[in-house]
This record gives sequence, structure tokens and C-alpha cells, in this order.
Amino acid sequence: MKFLIVGLGNIGPEYEGTRHNAGFMVADALARSCNATFSTERYGDIARCRVKNAQLVILKPSTYMNLSGNAVRYWMQKEGIDVSSVLVIVDDCALPFGAIRLKGSGSDAGHNGLKNIAQMVGTQAYPRLRFGIGNDFPRGAQIDYVLGMFTPAEMEAMPERINVAVDAVKTFCLAGIQTAMCNFNNK
Repeated sequence: MKFLIVGLGNIGPEYEGTRHNAGFMVADALARSCNATFSTERYGDIARCRVKNAQLVILKPSTYMNLSGNAVRYWMQKEGIDVSSVLVIVDDCALPFGAIRLKGSGSDAGHNGLKNIAQMVGTQAYPRLRFGIGNDFPRGAQIDYVLGMFTPAEMEAMPERINVAVDAVKTFCLAGIQTAMCNFNNK
């Protein structure tokens, strides 16, 4: 089986380490866990690796968050990967910091990256892993919060939470979305 694992984020040094780049952070950790390295290709950085019998194509789109669908559609077509074998990793301010939620499909919940992916691939029925970034911001300050840096306490906890997300991705590839949901949601 071949899978497209998409970590969402924004490119450029000004976005490095921000909450909105949680998807990039998980993708980086996944590639490291497989001893894979990224190379810049069309629409993003790509790393390829194997986890047991699963082939993983890991994508960090260079299209910026709100246009991620272009990259996802291109790599699905190029690699011949069905939408059910795509897993999009995205930050979520509706979840407490570090919480993991996997779903086989669903709405974009106001996330512009997910909205664009649904528009470009023609369906909302694609698996996603939401990585909680918390919502400790005053009314009207969501953009600054999401584009802001993690707190020192969050950064200290980040490696363990990212490792849980990496394990969830590998479980998705090896055992399917239902098993991954049962093992990792609310963990």
C-alpha cells in the first residue's frame, strides 16, 4: 500500500515553530523516524520511506496553508494514491494542546487549508489527524495566536506529543483509520 501523508503549514522562516506549522512538525518527525530526508519538488518538500509493508510519500506543501489543495491533488495524481490513503495533519485550536483526533472524513471546521483540499480533491471524505494547539487567546486574537510561537512549557511537552502523532500516522498506514482512531483519539 502507498500513502500520501500531508503535513500542513506555511513555508518561510517567519512561520517556523508557530502553532500553525504543527503539521510540518509532525511530518518532519515522521520522516526522521524513518531516516528519510526531504527534497524540494513540485508544490512542496517530499520525503519517501517505508514503514513495514507501507510506502509513505510525506508532503510538506510549499503552497502556503490556504492553497494546500493544489499540492495534495498533484501528488495524489502523480503517485496514484486514492483519497482514502491520504492523511492530512493539521493544527486545531478547538483541541487542547497536544490532543490528537483522527477522523476518516468531516468538515473543514473553518480551517482554510482543509477547505481548499476539499475543493481541489472534490470531497471532504479524506482522513485527517488534528493536532491540538489550544485556544488560550482573547476574542478577536485567533490569527495572532495561531501564527504565534508555542509557549516554553508547550515546547518542552512537544517532542512527546509529536511522537504520539507519529505513532498514530504509522498505525493509520498499517492498520487503518478505525484502529488508529481507537488507539489514539483522546490519548
